[in-house]
Amino acid sequence: MEIWDIYDENKKRTGRTMQRNDWNMKEGDFHLTVLGVIQRPDGKFLITKRVKTKAWAPGCWEVSGGAAMAGEESQDAIKREIKEETGLDVSKAEGGLVYTYKRINPEEKDNYFVDVYRFVLDFDNSDIVLQEGETDGYRFATLEEIAQIAQRGQFLHYDSIKEVFQG
Repeated sequence: MEIWDIYDENKKRTGRTMQRNDWNMKEGDFHLTVLGVIQRPDGKFLITKRVKTKAWAPGCWEVSGGAAMAGEESQDAIKREIKEETGLDVSKAEGGLVYTYKRINPEEKDNYFVDVYRFVLDFDNSDIVLQEGETDGYRFATLEEIAQIAQRGQFLHYDSIKEVFQG
């Protein structure tokens, strides 16, 4: 069972926690998620495809990410998520946190912050090890290709992170 920290509206930990997907957050409560854009020196980005068995957005393209666990710092969470989902170690990669955005969803009782990271890493196909049950493939895509996928409604979070792809 995953336990997440609960943050206040200023992104400060409250000392309280919640179970993953327990969408009964109080007004002003948030949890923290992370997204990591990975670019190769050739300018192409690593994007992954969600397995078709996912309850939410099956078969869509995305970048690595997920929730920060209770007690976990944002930068540790993104490194863990990228390693779990792709097998890549970005701990020595160029880059880091680019910005944070906030989503307030009172009807779903799911408020969250998203820390968006960008890394430049020299790697090749043999370095990629996809997480079974999470990821159903990957590709290296240009900014234009990612925008086209997004126009078809098949790239998650694109409107919130498109600036990160542009550098």
